[in-house]
Amino acid sequence: MELEAIPGVGEKTARALRELDDPAATVESGDVAAIARAPGVNEARAARVARGAIRRRHDDASRVLATDRAREVYRGALGLLKERTVTDYAEKRLETFYPSASASRIAEAQAFAAEATKHDPDPAVLDALEGVEPLEDPPTVRVRDRCLATADAEEYARAEARVPELSVETVEDTRDIAELARSYASVIVLDEEFAGMDVEGDVHVRPDALSTPAETVPERLLAFFAENRERLEAAAAVHETVGAADRTGDADGDAAPEPAADLDALRDALSRLDEDGTIVGDAELERLTAAVDDLDTAVSTAESVADDHLREAIRERDVTIEGTDFLSLVEQGARVDSLLDRELADEYDTAMGRAREHLVDALELAPEEVDLAERVFDDDPSFPVERDESTVSRLRTELAAGRDRRAARLKAELAADLGELHGPVEELVRDALELDVELAIARFARDFDCVIPEVRDPDGRDEGDAGDEGVGGADDGSSGGFRIEGGRSPLLDVDFADVEPVDYAVDGVRLLSGVNSGGKTSTLDLVALVVVLAQMGMPVPAEEAALDRFEEVHYYAKSQGTLDAGAFEATLRDFGDLVEGADGRLVLVDELESITEPGASAKIIAGILEALDDQDAVAVFVSHLAREIREAADYDVAVDGIEAVGLVDGELRVNRSPREGHLARSTPELIVEKLADDRGGDFYGDLLEKF
Repeated sequence: MELEAIPGVGEKTARALRELDDPAATVESGDVAAIARAPGVNEARAARVARGAIRRRHDDASRVLATDRAREVYRGALGLLKERTVTDYAEKRLETFYPSASASRIAEAQAFAAEATKHDPDPAVLDALEGVEPLEDPPTVRVRDRCLATADAEEYARAEARVPELSVETVEDTRDIAELARSYASVIVLDEEFAGMDVEGDVHVRPDALSTPAETVPERLLAFFAENRERLEAAAAVHETVGAADRTGDADGDAAPEPAADLDALRDALSRLDEDGTIVGDAELERLTAAVDDLDTAVSTAESVADDHLREAIRERDVTIEGTDFLSLVEQGARVDSLLDRELADEYDTAMGRAREHLVDALELAPEEVDLAERVFDDDPSFPVERDESTVSRLRTELAAGRDRRAARLKAELAADLGELHGPVEELVRDALELDVELAIARFARDFDCVIPEVRDPDGRDEGDAGDEGVGGADDGSSGGFRIEGGRSPLLDVDFADVEPVDYAVDGVRLLSGVNSGGKTSTLDLVALVVVLAQMGMPVPAEEAALDRFEEVHYYAKSQGTLDAGAFEATLRDFGDLVEGADGRLVLVDELESITEPGASAKIIAGILEALDDQDAVAVFVSHLAREIREAADYDVAVDGIEAVGLVDGELRVNRSPREGHLARSTPELIVEKLADDRGGDFYGDLLEKF
């Protein structure tokens, strides 16, 4: 895949995406979290990249949302879905669902949504999702006890790029390698030409070292698991909770899928790893680590043990030196050490034994380490007791080497185990995050009594396939347009339970009339919402819905007051562009007459309706000038009406579902009619006759 061919991906973003292990597959997968692991690409940007890849895959150049109001409806619909997510990932992932005119994309998204709505959102699962986040790459770990060595300049550059954790050294011959072996605990030589050399130290010739990073630098894999420990544990908990919910739920339902990773093996591996990526739980490594750390303290304490014993021995014994002996010792330049050797030899041996015993016990030294430890204090008497610094240094070096060898072996073993889990745990986390996306859709569908709509291909419909008569006198939808039964908009500023259901079907160009506050605008909102959600591939808030796949949705909200000349001209220009190519478009317009004087508005709307009708467009225009528009039009304009039942205690009672072929009465007409009925008299009767 050519990354720059993805809509919205420029050279800079493509360069960042190429840093991923498999850029094409990652982008194609739509995995927002995986895409966001590219340097400098956040989740919002990753969602746009994924959306662009989807468009490219479906050859989808459509831009369904053609007006600001249509885009507002999309944002509202998307917001309702996002409100039902738990993770930030799911919020961004939902942004990859967009209103499309591509039949294959809509079908793909609908299949995903249909599977999602089968879920029963369990509160325990939602709680478990709280801790799940996308996996992150840890900061580069610097490993200082190991290096790579090569005599090739190109190999040197590749090594620096592929294994930044290790120092890379240049060598010319075995002498250089031997020198490195004295500075590093381990040397990995990349050049095969050095195979078979005899060099003292931990030196390995591995030409494949750059292609097997888990063996070369196991710290990388350990750091990844340490960095993501909480995320992995949270994902494991989600899958276990799903499994528990499945076991206690409907026995006839589909069983929860097996987790992608062996959770017991994962937890066992994590138990051997500290939060900073070091090995834990191995007694021998802990002993060696403690011995290196505590060596100086243990030696000092051992010195004190010996000194305390000698001091007590001297206090408790009388040492007699005859004059001739004293003179002889002085003449020989003897020191106190000589007196100790002569008078307290046994006590000195005991003190040395106690010092050595303390050192061995304090450091928990192994039998093979004891001999060197015992040489820390030699047998030549002295007071205070003195350590042999060179022997202490050698002991430290041997203990550290043992520690490093043990740690390296354990790291390699754990990295091998984790290497087998690396792919599965990425899938484990991805499955948990995707579950949140699916549960958000399921919750949306349940909260708003949704159904998966039928989205038809307008080009593939047989014109003779007219069905039974459906809602509002229109057919069942097979002749085009849209049909909604029992639709309720969750975007209204009332509790969803209080929203009255609406039935409406349109298969051409319609005027929608009705009383003020009767629900005309909310009906347009419902139509726009159902179409937008349907072409996103999402369930829609209705008992049943069917619609054509529209190329564009043009929704014009009610203008706030009469427009000045410039704005009026611009508005007419927009409608001029609209009617130039209205095929495959849905046009929704709310009270266009408010842009200018009523008389002129009626003529303008009539002209727009004529143009749309000539092109077999699907359109609904809300207007209070239905009579005037019909009179101005040169064809029989279809009019639907939201019928008012009457006034009850000063409140309007309305049948919210538009009635086909019905010019709805206005609110003033209803009030005059009520007064005529209540009060009688010629005045109210004459007024009523004028409507």
